[in-house]
Amino acid sequence: MSGAVADPRAARVFHFVDCGYDAARGEARLAWRVDDGPELIERIVFPGAPEPAGAERRAAFDAALQLLHWLAGVSYWKAGLAPEIRLNRPPPPAIAHFLTDVYVKGLAEFGFVNDVDVAGRLSVPAGPGEPSEPRRVGLGETALVALGGGKDSLVGLELAARAGLQVRPWCVGESRLIGDTAAAAGLDLLRIGRRLAPELKAMNQAGAWNGHVPVTAINSAIGVCAALLYGCRYVVFSNERSADEATLTGPGGEAVNHQYSKSSEFEAAFRAVVRSWVAADLEYFSILRPFSELDIVRRFTGLERFHGVYSSCNRNFHLDGPVIRGRWCGNCPKCRFAALSLAVFLPPRRVRAIMDADLLDDPAQEAGFRALCGLGAEKPFECVGEVGECRAALRALSGQPEWREHAIVRRLAPALDDVAMPALEDLLQPSSRHGIPPDIAARMEGVPG
Repeated sequence: MSGAVADPRAARVFHFVDCGYDAARGEARLAWRVDDGPELIERIVFPGAPEPAGAERRAAFDAALQLLHWLAGVSYWKAGLAPEIRLNRPPPPAIAHFLTDVYVKGLAEFGFVNDVDVAGRLSVPAGPGEPSEPRRVGLGETALVALGGGKDSLVGLELAARAGLQVRPWCVGESRLIGDTAAAAGLDLLRIGRRLAPELKAMNQAGAWNGHVPVTAINSAIGVCAALLYGCRYVVFSNERSADEATLTGPGGEAVNHQYSKSSEFEAAFRAVVRSWVAADLEYFSILRPFSELDIVRRFTGLERFHGVYSSCNRNFHLDGPVIRGRWCGNCPKCRFAALSLAVFLPPRRVRAIMDADLLDDPAQEAGFRALCGLGAEKPFECVGEVGECRAALRALSGQPEWREHAIVRRLAPALDDVAMPALEDLLQPSSRHGIPPDIAARMEGVPG
């Protein structure tokens, strides 16, 4: 281990060593190395030890596993930002370009916070040629729907089921809260295990570069591998159109988006890679892409069976388990946005029942709500709605007798007279800009094809 952690920031070469799958154990092995240090081995465990069925599906799975190896490497490369990358299998130029985009844009927040030029340190070598002729592998009609424990994936699960898809919820990790939401839906949850290389923690303790990584990109690749193992045609995420808004603009004018790997840009690029590199008949898409955060919240308020079990607070979803006792910490951007957006559609007593607090009547929360609304403070690095959505929500509350005298609404509402914002009615209209397969979109009420 000493070779991997002695001085992580002095890394010279980052090696993609190899990847493989043990069908007898249902375990994928991904390996990297920094300089001449020990192998950094991550393991992905697929319950039921499935074996890819047939030669074509096995070839597609091998390609998907290679894609996962390339994408998951971001967590380890960023620890030392080695200026040279060596791949056991260099990708075709188009995929090398895709990987460069994911690393640079997915680590934009990491680079901004650490004041480091990620793009200037990154060079993804490309191999010859382009992806081979797209293969078709003949998958079943089941939809693997990613479940995250929050409102978005629960609305996505509901919409997928209403569209007639045979849904199978899945997640990465052992979150109890996600299990509770699946139980409330009356569905069995497929839990895929992910064990990071233990050396990564030691490298962080030794001074490695640390920060946000594009985890949804990694989970998307895990989902594609799972679809091929379990014979599922659809890999469905629940990323909304609000994820496209940059969190802030960097010093060079570049967009810094905390949610890049949830954006429509990533979704479209990843879908194209899956079709060309993995399987042409495997569909990857976000079922919530037509909707704003506020429209998703509006839809969620009607799913009362989930109100007592879900949470959008990220302090429930750390790698080492929850760091709070309840479902909401009550003092983070995610909790504030949940309170603000729920209030547009529910009375105070019902919001309090969900969150065990009334954040909109707590003067100590003012600075945090100002940041959400872009009122003299930067939007936080979190998965929250657009600044315009937050302003529109606050404006709506200022006109509701049951909310307008709450401390936050009363203090912030006057500042809305001097800023631009969209109309709430416009925010609740679905967009035609999405990647939902046309036959599925046609079965979703109000969604343009």
